[in-house]
Amino acid sequence: MRAPVLNLLLIASVLDTGVLAASRAQAQTVTPAPQTAAVSPEAIKQREQELEAARARQKSAEEAQAKLKAEITSLGKDRTQLNQQLIDTAANVRTVETKIDDTEARLRSLNGREQEMRASLDSRRGDIVEVLAALQRAGRRTPPALLVRPEDALQSLRTAMLLGAVVPELRGRAEKIASELGELVALRKTIATERDQLASDRDRVRSDQTRLTALVEERQRQQAAREKDLDAENSRAIMLSKQVGDLQGLITKMEQDLQSAAKAAEKAAEAAKQAEAKAAASAKSGPGAFKDRSRTAPAIAFAAAKGLLPLPVNGNKIRDFGGSDGVGGVQKGISLATKPGSQVTTPCDGWVVYSGPFRSYGQLLILNAGGGYHVLIAGMERISVNIGQFVLTGEPVATMGSTSQVASILATNASQPVLYVEFRKDGTPIDPGPWWAANEGEKVRG
Repeated sequence: MRAPVLNLLLIASVLDTGVLAASRAQAQTVTPAPQTAAVSPEAIKQREQELEAARARQKSAEEAQAKLKAEITSLGKDRTQLNQQLIDTAANVRTVETKIDDTEARLRSLNGREQEMRASLDSRRGDIVEVLAALQRAGRRTPPALLVRPEDALQSLRTAMLLGAVVPELRGRAEKIASELGELVALRKTIATERDQLASDRDRVRSDQTRLTALVEERQRQQAAREKDLDAENSRAIMLSKQVGDLQGLITKMEQDLQSAAKAAEKAAEAAKQAEAKAAASAKSGPGAFKDRSRTAPAIAFAAAKGLLPLPVNGNKIRDFGGSDGVGGVQKGISLATKPGSQVTTPCDGWVVYSGPFRSYGQLLILNAGGGYHVLIAGMERISVNIGQFVLTGEPVATMGSTSQVASILATNASQPVLYVEFRKDGTPIDPGPWWAANEGEKVRG
């Protein structure tokens, strides 16, 4: 009787990995590892190898950084190429961010399913033990060594079913258990694959973000070289922003009193007239109009860009235009909950007429898109463009922080980054809905 009892005890541990862990802990307690007074030559050699590997990784990183710096410097000589790389890299970052979000969502679902299956199998451990024991007796085979994995249990079931003279009722129970174990094994393989993909995507987005940072720095270095009084203008803009109480007052103040913003407004007005004339001469307007990365004015009139513009950040819309703002008022724009550190890109072509902090909006960016249209983006932690600068659709302009930077009326959760976007026509907030692209395939990337 001793062998069958032992077999049952062994099989009962199929879903209880704690038995193995406990036995190992007990073994370690009874026979503690001998203490070594001196470091062995093998340990010294291993440490030397680890140090050498660390040095190799550092050298590789330095070489990659130097190569990237040289590449960026070369690109900087060609404005069109620099713009192309900026927009393409920003788009890559946005794409990988979306993939990471999707993978994380799938993993949450898969992990939940695995927990459910494990709980179901664990609740029927007695039945599994009974079926395994009966099958193994029928097959006259010794049960496998201590079973601690679903794969072991599944193999044991299959072997015993093939070798044993199994009655129909017992076979039915065994096949059901085998099916569930097989599903669990396949599920675990899927989870492992998803985790590997997630790690790969995170490495890729870090690499792209490093490249993007270098590209943005080169763009701003060139901008600073062109605008000698940039720092003075930015300081004056912050000072002027403290003299007004609302967004429209800020826009008016900037475009009237600040030289770089006034020039930007003039260019926007002139470009709008030219765009309208082009539109009248040609009915063709669509994503193809945005392909010229060397442009210094909007590709098409803002009014003609309906259905073409991308959202400026990856995120979930938590408040829409015209809805409640949470304090009894009406929302004048849209609010997008984002992940910490998300990349913010421009939804349209336009000139920067304000870039900096403003009251309860956190960091605020205002673009003059021409034709009396302004686009306001708020809630970022850092902005990487300056007043007077022309930016292209899809160009990286800011980065989200780790918490909300806007007033509580614009965010549902103060601990979550929230981007606020508002469109205005001749000073009046308008619904941005008609301008957003219906899907990713239609979005403009510059």
